Amino acid sequence: MPPEAPDAMHLEVLLPTRVLVDEPVTRLVAEAENGSFGLLPRHIDFVAALRPGILIYSDVAGTEHFLGIDEGILVKRAGEVMVSTLHAVPGQDLQSLRATVRQRYVELDESQKQARGVLARLEVGVVRRFLELQEIR
Repeated sequence: MPPEAPDAMHLEVLLPTRVLVDEPVTRLVAEAENGSFGLLPRHIDFVAALRPGILIYSDVAGTEHFLGIDEGILVKRAGEVMVSTLHAVPGQDLQSLRATVRQRYVELDESQKQARGVLARLEVGVVRRFLELQEIR
């Protein structure tokens, strides 16, 4: 959908089960692996991998909105900005929203990394045992 004003971009924040945001915005700030960045309507086309953090955007009335998001992807193409993420939560208080992001998404990510490490060790053990069984034959 094209932006409704010449100095606006159309923002869509997509979750697996629904569209969380679908409106024109005048600016957007997000967090990528290499730091925070901002987008304005005339910004060049852009793609970024987002890390868990706060997404800030201003609607055409100038009101700032805040979303705590999990990792995802942001694509800006012409007047369209699409953000796809697994989880997002709106909030008004930045301090509590940052705490929510840290608790829900950053700590969860660390738990997932640990679980992947355990799984990798289990897989190595299974492969090693399988090779040992083949040597016995």
